[in-house]
Amino acid sequence: MSLPRRVIVSGGTGALGRALVELLVEQKVAVAVPFRREEEWRALEQALSSPPTLFGVPADLTDAASTERFFEVAHGKLGGLDGLALVAGGWAGGARFEEAPEEEWDRMLRMNLLTVRHACRAALPRLPKPGGSVVAVGSRAAETGGAGMAAYAVSKVAVCALTRVLALENRESGVRFNCVLPGTIDTPANRAAMPRADRSGWTTPVAIARVIAFLLSTDSAPVTGAVVPVDR
Repeated sequence: MSLPRRVIVSGGTGALGRALVELLVEQKVAVAVPFRREEEWRALEQALSSPPTLFGVPADLTDAASTERFFEVAHGKLGGLDGLALVAGGWAGGARFEEAPEEEWDRMLRMNLLTVRHACRAALPRLPKPGGSVVAVGSRAAETGGAGMAAYAVSKVAVCALTRVLALENRESGVRFNCVLPGTIDTPANRAAMPRADRSGWTTPVAIARVIAFLLSTDSAPVTGAVVPVDR
């Protein structure tokens, strides 16, 4: 797989992000990760034995100014930027639309959509044209509807829509935008939250990371604007 040399991975300290960072680092890709909690960044460093090609920079991607500062610093540390994986996000749900907490709506939009919006605006002037590649992480709930998680599902539908818009707007310049749609990810947190669930249809972080890496790579050069279910 012909991976880009320099990649930013948002959400790189989480289960899926860590799997992707590990895969990229193993392939000698230089990776920069924004983080909000020092202990999470240190845990990632220790888990990967502090490789010299891995950089961490404090940032709040829900804030446009903080995101821009992160990209400026990360661009310098990496010596450029070839790819962006937008893994950062969060989940909230469990209640019907009319019963959900009022703050849930804004929180899901900030975590899942604004982080993508800010990162893409900061990345576009820095990505090579042609050759840049961006992969966002949506959710199968964007297609299935997500009963009991309206705010989450709507925020992920918006991520898919933004991916398609950016793919069209940047088609001529050669910067590609694609999106993967995981179902339930087989993580320790999800196992703890759903101890009696049938996990046969869950997908491992490593399997999803491989799909993201493929979409970042030049092996997927003809693909842009794709929304790819990853739930097996």
